[in-house]
Amino acid sequence: MAANSRSTATPSSEQDSIPELLQQLTTQTTRLAEKEIELAKAEMALKGRRIGIGAGAFSAAGILALLALGALTAAAILALSTLLDGWLAALIVAAAYLLVAGVLGLMGRSRVQAAAPPMPEQMIESVKEDVNRTKDRAKEGRQ
Repeated sequence: MAANSRSTATPSSEQDSIPELLQQLTTQTTRLAEKEIELAKAEMALKGRRIGIGAGAFSAAGILALLALGALTAAAILALSTLLDGWLAALIVAAAYLLVAGVLGLMGRSRVQAAAPPMPEQMIESVKEDVNRTKDRAKEGRQ
């Protein structure tokens, strides 16, 4: 009898009614959407941290430049004024500071751009894969 029941048994998915299958589809779709949202949240949190680090680099560069500007400017101008006129020494020091500020600004900008675009790319790719897999299975079911 055991052999007989095995030969006539079918997987439960073949015995499920259409309403049961629709209920399973709804449940699985909901679960999948929740997981995709969790993935998007995690990815956005990571990108937010990266943007925060870049913004911190911008801020640190600005504060350090401001603190050092007064003392370094006076020292550099005084040092150069022994060789050049005072106004020319001040102009050279100002140009040097602008160059350093530009380099620091570009470094901060590259950090912020490294985290861009602020879109959950992994989640988008995962959803695309899920849609393609579902389409493939739907095609297989029709054949």
